[in-house]
Amino acid sequence: MAGRGTRLRPHTHTTPKPLMPVAGTMIVERIINTFGRTLDREIDEIVFILGDFGSDIQKELTELSKRHDAEATFRKQDEALGTAHAVYCAEEDLEGECIIVFADTIFDTDSTVTVEDADSVIWLKQVENPSRFGVAVHEGERITNFVEKPEEPISDYAIIGVYYFREAEELKKQIKYLLDNNIRGKDNEYQLTDALDRMLQDNKVFKSATVDEWLDCGTLPAWLSTSETILEKENHPYDENEHTNTRIIPPVYIGDNVKLKNSVVGPNVTIDDGSRLDNCIVRDSIILRSSTIKNSHLENSTIGNHVKANQIHQPVHLGDHTVIK
Repeated sequence: MAGRGTRLRPHTHTTPKPLMPVAGTMIVERIINTFGRTLDREIDEIVFILGDFGSDIQKELTELSKRHDAEATFRKQDEALGTAHAVYCAEEDLEGECIIVFADTIFDTDSTVTVEDADSVIWLKQVENPSRFGVAVHEGERITNFVEKPEEPISDYAIIGVYYFREAEELKKQIKYLLDNNIRGKDNEYQLTDALDRMLQDNKVFKSATVDEWLDCGTLPAWLSTSETILEKENHPYDENEHTNTRIIPPVYIGDNVKLKNSVVGPNVTIDDGSRLDNCIVRDSIILRSSTIKNSHLENSTIGNHVKANQIHQPVHLGDHTVIK
């Protein structure tokens, strides 16, 4: 979780991208929920690799871990030198069975994943443009090759950034080899796919697991689009009678202690806990916690926490604690 999430600014100036909510639940917690539902293993510790974020973020992640009966551990990546380098920042935790996740996308599957009879399981999704991703070549369930952002169409199964390892020490050994010998891949960075390829050459058995959905949250339009998909899928309940002279058009997510007055809300709107709308029309937008919006017409907009806005009639993206009229 060490990336700065620059394409989600202004919101990621104050919050790491994986802590951004989608329909009321943080991206990273959605990932943990998926594993809890589909993996045949219990999760007892979660190691968060962070960038330059404060103690309040660690507190929130500790509370998240407790909700899932897991211990929280924190490591730091001071300099972004690639995916393999990011993982190696948790070298002292890389032992025994582990799952590694790059926590900036949401994925889902209805099937249970079994990790028996494999040294590693890699989660994949078939994509239209594999040149944007690291890909895996496989025969049946068994993976035979890894390629980072292939120029030739060698495979259309993208690696979604989710990995299981039976013995994490093996992965640590191969990453250390890359670092010690300054072996860099695409973008002059230490790539995890190069470490995986070295494990494959060492006759480790890699199996594939596929996901039904792989949703990007890396840009403001993608965050809005993914929120729309999740809202349609989850069908969150609401009570229009709790609000004053307000029409609600589903799908929506309306958090606790939200007050709506003289407004039309939806479709595809998220309003997080404690926010208030008065004399507004809002659709295809996200409003985070404890914000107050008045006399406004919002579409395709994202509003941060503790924002006060009045008379806004155009798409906007307002960071936390903004006051604007």
